[in-house]
Amino acid sequence: MDYTKFYHLERYLLEEVGPRLRSSGDIDPIDLFMIFVWKSNRAKTRVRDNLKRRANGSFSEATSKIARALSYAKNQKERLGILMRDWGLRLPMASAILTILYPEDFTVYDVRVCQMLQIDCKDASFSDSCWQEYERYKEAL
Repeated sequence: MDYTKFYHLERYLLEEVGPRLRSSGDIDPIDLFMIFVWKSNRAKTRVRDNLKRRANGSFSEATSKIARALSYAKNQKERLGILMRDWGLRLPMASAILTILYPEDFTVYDVRVCQMLQIDCKDASFSDSCWQEYERYKEAL
């Protein structure tokens, strides 16, 4: 494996990982993990371990299921719901993953940005109101 590709992590994720998922419907476990590192290095193992638990102990299996579900999703709202509802990710991490995989449709949700924009920030579980809040956030940006 060529680890130098991680040197410019954001470029690698946006130029290689996202397009690969969109064309093949697949993502490597290391690439999903690197999205966790890019978004929140301090939380990377906690997020990975949560996904492993939900996939009966296999991060690789979790990654495959997530990639498949995201590829078959009908729309953006369904994609966010898959990550939050089905996989237990919080809105900031779910939006980061989707920003890398679908950069034309998503942006990273961040509580500090909410504060700067004076938007009421609620990192709640997935629901219609959560989706509406995320849409308002994107509009404000």
